[in-house]
Amino acid sequence: MKILQNIDTHEKVVRVEDKATGLIAYIAIHSTLLGPATGGCRLFDYETEGDALADTLRLSKGMTYKNAIADVGLGGGKSVIMGPLDPSKREAAFIAFGRAVHQLGGDYIAAEDVGVSVNDIHNIAKSTKFATGLGDNGNGFGGDPAPYTALGVLGGIKATAHFALKRSDLEGVRIAIQGIGSVGSRLCKLLSDSGAKLVVADIDSAKITEVCDLYQAEPSSLNDILLSDVDIIAPCAMGRAITVDIAKSMRAVAIAGAANNQLASPLAGEVLFNRQIAYAPDYVINAGGIIMAGAEYLKNLTEAKMTKKIDEIYGRILGLHVQSKHEQKPSYLLADKLAEDIFAKAFLEREVA
Repeated sequence: MKILQNIDTHEKVVRVEDKATGLIAYIAIHSTLLGPATGGCRLFDYETEGDALADTLRLSKGMTYKNAIADVGLGGGKSVIMGPLDPSKREAAFIAFGRAVHQLGGDYIAAEDVGVSVNDIHNIAKSTKFATGLGDNGNGFGGDPAPYTALGVLGGIKATAHFALKRSDLEGVRIAIQGIGSVGSRLCKLLSDSGAKLVVADIDSAKITEVCDLYQAEPSSLNDILLSDVDIIAPCAMGRAITVDIAKSMRAVAIAGAANNQLASPLAGEVLFNRQIAYAPDYVINAGGIIMAGAEYLKNLTEAKMTKKIDEIYGRILGLHVQSKHEQKPSYLLADKLAEDIFAKAFLEREVA
């Protein structure tokens, strides 16, 4: 494990390599001000190590902001593993990754993210105690965070529909879901059960067929779905989907989805605001999974209290939309300010303690 120097935006960034398994990974600890830096481990086929490092830095900062607003007693961190992994060495690679996590002494807590399964997290946990998403922690919940993420996103979509469409329910609301993986597929069911009409797209055509058959959804392509003639766009795939061009051309009146880092640039967010397209800040709406994973690891909440925290996403998103309209400021900037105020208060409390 090698500590990378000269990355002054983060507390610590390390490169992990295990020659026996071919593992190359990065772990970024953005902040431990509010607690141990906690965030998912992502496995993705990055073109270069530079791309992997950039994603780790971006995502770890987002986790700091997400965890602050979610009020879960955690700081922000993230890790990525460069894919593909040799299937015959996958278990050993995650065990090796766990050893690197353990060397950080609890400053980083690993959780599940894109490309990583609950079984992978269990393999990480074979070599470290600093992992979460393993299963029932004795309080009646734990394991796969995807259902909890989807539940929080559903609340955020309902809040966005209430604000942008003046709707108290989702009956007949047209929603386009980009990405129907572990979170997106669960969100499809929740939305369909709520009466929404779905348009779906994914890189996997079999998933599209399955969801269309289950929920009478309309198929689309990854390139076209963000410009669909729908009410709400729900990005649930990889980040940076909302570019300036998409923001200028999209027909939906709102964006509310599960993906991290949905805005490709601040300018894209400004375009959305100027076009009066309501945007649910990604790290606020998709916090359900980390709320569960944090409570599983810290063992500080009952199931009822954990679920209540996820339910609070509705009010938080609605409040940001209303504040954005009242103050004439983009919602993502207001969310940033909310998180930064929490950091400032925690810093002052630590200094005077």
